[in-house]
Amino acid sequence: MTGSYPHAPHGWTESDAEAVAKEEGLTLEDDHWELILCLQEYYDKVEFPKLREITDALEEHFHSKGGMKYLHQLIPNGPVAQGCRLAGLKVPAGSVDPSFGSTA
Repeated sequence: MTGSYPHAPHGWTESDAEAVAKEEGLTLEDDHWELILCLQEYYDKVEFPKLREITDALEEHFHSKGGMKYLHQLIPNGPVAQGCRLAGLKVPAGSVDPSFGSTA
């Protein structure tokens, strides 16, 4: 699903996401790119996104595939924390909790 990322942070490239993925043991597939695009778009629309708002938006966007449960399988270190790193975005406060399987 690589292609256009109109809401990407300045200077971010797909190669950046691929480098983070390699470091973190992920192989990026279509749903990973969809998550990246979704997070970048959300961050572009909301000035100071809060963790709960982001998880709600992701739950809604990926609802047909299983929502956050599906994303936790797709992104084992936390769909918000790891997803934001892949997308070149600041990880929101509170999204890193090893007891929930998300690590920074």
